[in-house]
Amino acid sequence: MRHMLDSTGIFAPIFFIIVQAVQVIIPILPGAVGCAFGVAFFGAVKGFLYNYIGICIGSICAFLIARAYGQNFVKSITSKRFFQKYNRYLTDKNRFEKLFSLLIFLPVAPDDFLCYLAGISSMSFRKFTLIILLGKPAAILLYSMGLYKIFQFIPLFIK
Repeated sequence: MRHMLDSTGIFAPIFFIIVQAVQVIIPILPGAVGCAFGVAFFGAVKGFLYNYIGICIGSICAFLIARAYGQNFVKSITSKRFFQKYNRYLTDKNRFEKLFSLLIFLPVAPDDFLCYLAGISSMSFRKFTLIILLGKPAAILLYSMGLYKIFQFIPLFIK
């Protein structure tokens, strides 16, 4: 990753933001891994900013993809267990929106898949976007600052 970012020169932040967005749309790695890369390569403040922008873009794309392709698509990209666990909340709009808001705020929730699930809910795009823009910073900030502190400690153990 370092080599790829270095090879993009002044476009490294844009490249990283795109990588973060894609890792939400195609959730192969946990979000914490991407956040760790952002902090390691760009520092706490810029890492947080680039993580936030990329994750928000990816989250909005995931919502729109689910909205366009529907429930069968979401079922095909999530585990049966996950879908059954959260699908029961979709029937009660207020309950789902409250649960979604809470889970997006927390740094340990399966956010990527929840964005797809929100796309097949009755939640409006505007409400979804507001929740993502206001809820994601707390989780990303916790990851970014926590990881930054850990990275400061690592050289002490390597010597």
